[in-house]
Amino acid sequence: MNNTSYLSQLLTPGTRKAQGRKVWSLDLDTVIVPALTAGNACGDSAIPHDALGAPLRLGYDKTGAVRFSQTGRPIIRVAKEITGAVALMRENVTASLLNYTHGVLKEYPEQYKAQVEANHKAGLPIKRLDNNNLAIALKAQAEAEAKAQAEAEAKAQAEAEAKAQAEAEAKAQVKNHKRELVTA
Repeated sequence: MNNTSYLSQLLTPGTRKAQGRKVWSLDLDTVIVPALTAGNACGDSAIPHDALGAPLRLGYDKTGAVRFSQTGRPIIRVAKEITGAVALMRENVTASLLNYTHGVLKEYPEQYKAQVEANHKAGLPIKRLDNNNLAIALKAQAEAEAKAQAEAEAKAQAEAEAKAQAEAEAKAQVKNHKRELVTA
C-alpha cells in the first residue's frame, strides 16, 4: 500500500487559484465542470450535457416565478445534476480518506499512536492560551454589557426625571396662568 503518495499528492499546493462560483469549495468552471466532462468522456459518469453546458440556473419558486434575494438580486443555483455529483464526490473523498487512515493504522500503528500523542502534546499550550483568552474576553464582554446596561438605565432614569420635572413645570405654569386669569 503506497499511502504516502496519495496524501502527499492531496497536500501539495496547486499552481493556480480558482476565482469563480464554488461548489464544495471547488471552482465550478475550472474544476468541477471539466472534471465531470472528463468523466463523461471516459464513460465514468453520465452528467447530462445541458447541466454541464449551463451549470448555473436561475432560481424559481413553487409558482414558477423568478426568486430574488433580500438584496434584490436574482437567485442563481447550480444545476441539480452537478450538485448531486459533487455530493457523491464529497462522500467518496471522505470514504477514501477514512480508508487511507485505516490502512495507515494497520501498517504503522505505533507511528500513528506517536503522532496522536505528539499532536496532543503540541496542542495543549494552544488550547490553554485560547481558553484563558476566551475567559478574559467573556469577562470583558460581560463587564461591557453590564456597563452599557447601567448607562442605559441611568439615561432612562435621567430622561424620566427630566420628563417629570418638565411636567411639573408645565403644571406650575398652568396653575400660575389660571391665577393670573382669576386675578385679572
